[in-house]
Amino acid sequence: MRSNEAAWAALVSVVGGGFLLLGFFGREIYRQAPPIPSAVVTESGRTLMTSEQILDGQQVWQSIGGQQIGSIWGHGAYQAPDWSADWLHREAIALLEVWSHRDHGVALAELTTEQRGALELRLRRELRGNHVDAQTGVLVVSDARAEAMRANADYYSALFGGDPSLDGLRKSYALHDDAITDPARLERLANFFFWTSWACVTERPGQSFTYTNNWPHEPLVGNEPTAASVVWSLLSIVLLLGAVATMVWFHSVRSAGEEPVRVPERDPLARLVPTPSMRALGKYVAVVVALFAVQVLLGGALAHYAVEGDSFYGWNLSVLLPYAVARTWHIQLALFWIATSFLAAGLFLAPVIGGREPRFQRAGVNLLFGALLVVVVGSLAGEWLSIKQHFTNLTAGFWFGHQGYEYVDLGRFWQIALYVGLILWLVLMLRGLWPALRARTAQHGIISLLTASVVAIGLLYGSGLFYGARSHLAVSEYWRWWVIHLWVEGFFEVFATGAMAFLFTTLGLVRVTVATRGFIAATTIFLLGGIPGTFHHLYFSGTPISVTAIGAMFSALEVVPLVLIGREAIDTLRMQGKAQWMVTYRWPIRFFVGVAFWNLVGAGLFGFLINPPIALYYLQGLNTTPVHAHTALFGVYGLLSLGLILLIMRRLGSEQPWREGALSYSFWAMNVGLALMVLLSVLPIGIAQAWASVETGLWYARSAEFLQQPLLQNLRWMRLVGDTIFLSGVATFVWFALGLMTGWSYQAETEASKEWDALTEPA
Repeated sequence: MRSNEAAWAALVSVVGGGFLLLGFFGREIYRQAPPIPSAVVTESGRTLMTSEQILDGQQVWQSIGGQQIGSIWGHGAYQAPDWSADWLHREAIALLEVWSHRDHGVALAELTTEQRGALELRLRRELRGNHVDAQTGVLVVSDARAEAMRANADYYSALFGGDPSLDGLRKSYALHDDAITDPARLERLANFFFWTSWACVTERPGQSFTYTNNWPHEPLVGNEPTAASVVWSLLSIVLLLGAVATMVWFHSVRSAGEEPVRVPERDPLARLVPTPSMRALGKYVAVVVALFAVQVLLGGALAHYAVEGDSFYGWNLSVLLPYAVARTWHIQLALFWIATSFLAAGLFLAPVIGGREPRFQRAGVNLLFGALLVVVVGSLAGEWLSIKQHFTNLTAGFWFGHQGYEYVDLGRFWQIALYVGLILWLVLMLRGLWPALRARTAQHGIISLLTASVVAIGLLYGSGLFYGARSHLAVSEYWRWWVIHLWVEGFFEVFATGAMAFLFTTLGLVRVTVATRGFIAATTIFLLGGIPGTFHHLYFSGTPISVTAIGAMFSALEVVPLVLIGREAIDTLRMQGKAQWMVTYRWPIRFFVGVAFWNLVGAGLFGFLINPPIALYYLQGLNTTPVHAHTALFGVYGLLSLGLILLIMRRLGSEQPWREGALSYSFWAMNVGLALMVLLSVLPIGIAQAWASVETGLWYARSAEFLQQPLLQNLRWMRLVGDTIFLSGVATFVWFALGLMTGWSYQAETEASKEWDALTEPA
């Protein structure tokens, strides 16, 4: 009892301390965010832009898809450039050209090495100097710099405005023609790009590093890694090694005296009679499968955009479905179908855990389903309308169209509607769980922590409402990562762990005491690194240098529980031959084992590849990020969601055994396809970009000049191998799911008997 009390106390301390750190340094982000100048004026007194015009530009950027067209400060899509890095390099070259012509009467390329070196030294002093008046907030730039800024603004107006001379470059960037047709909006977009670049190169008052901690790597202007990036990276690696060694030792000692579990002779869930609300979840399953299929088809289209720019095997798809729309929908649908599967799993388990069906639970389940459909359809339509520039009012576009921020793209109205739906889900869950919470059974510890995760999922999504269309970009990024890292990567994982613990103890596969202890310990360790580890996404997003230290040290701990996470799943897999009824859950369990594998490889290995500050300094915004994103989002949450859906299918459908050939092929095709997609294409491209980023600069690693080389194009085409195998697995999964509805995915009793004999036959 005392050990359990100590474990609960440790968990509460970790959660409380983690959020205190997150809040304290969040306050510092607000306080030390890069200033938005009240006005930018030239030395001769000409006003170039105001703070309001910069924020107008931010809204223009949001309206065309924001982070779905290139990136800002390293966050966003990877086909087009990082606009902050791109502007910085172009402005630096343009300013050198201006000086070269004025001072020497020749083009920059014709200068001697000594002459160019002198101009580059002058360039660093000019750009890195902080020329914002502390009293008025006015930024003063030289007339020469204003000329370079004008050249940049004209270039971006031509690029986004549809100038025919840049058709080839737009195709390389997968940027649809006439993305912006209003000249005033084009001007404001350039203002915003200038400010994001200015923050990258301007040193903080009294410091020798910039507002973005010297990101991006740009030797031309003196942007090199800070000492903090190097030191905290080394310390994080040492901490990781020590924590992993400690965890392995602790786990070995803890499990040494555990006795093997005696599996029940009959399936404990066989007597489960689905309640009306549980049966109402059948349509949730159908929607999950449908959204999953559409989402991966969009992913295939995006892969072709990466090669062909605006086409799908020569057909100009971008006229109807611009790249920004396709990528927005691809990401949004992933979140929708994964979240829907989690909501369905929770609603399925609630009556099982609570032991009864609350009144009107079925009506609540149906109401929630309708609300989710409205949000999905409304938000997708709004995003298309916004990117196609059908909203004449930018604020209306933010509310009903596109917010511009990756993973929370849906308009603010739809975001609020989704939050209301999550609150409804929370109420439905608490109504179902309440009897079990009051009963204090042997599973009370598991149920209590599971309930806490349900509350966190229901409430934490609201953190995405703490910024607005004109909020400071650094502040918006801070709250956006609360949603992505804490809501999706954090408490969804706690919920999944709790659901698995409850199911395995109910099935008699794991002792309740062992499962409870393991659930609390895993959650404590995971959240110890996970909550303050949110900051590893924010090293270079206009945050103070202290964020680098917190993010580096705590995010290293996120890998620790992933090292041992697969043991319980593998032990469970080995149990399938110990009782005939275990065959019933063979494939859901195998999907959970797949989750354990990708948790280690995708979330752990590929995640830590880009987590240390010095690594992310060079790798942020390169294809090494989608390596982690694909293997973690689908490999972990996607497979977990499909496993949960299969479990619901198993209990809601016929008791007949499944014909599992299609399901077996689907499982292996999706896993092998995902691995090949990464190893043959995305990772090699990321490594090539990393080399270019270290050697030359981020602007070059993201440029069309680099990415359109034949080798890189061939590597993009190599993705076709993994994508084809993966898509065939998805198609087979859909076929199998349809077969459960029509009957062809069930086998006769004679087939089931032969399968059991083969399974239990001695080797």
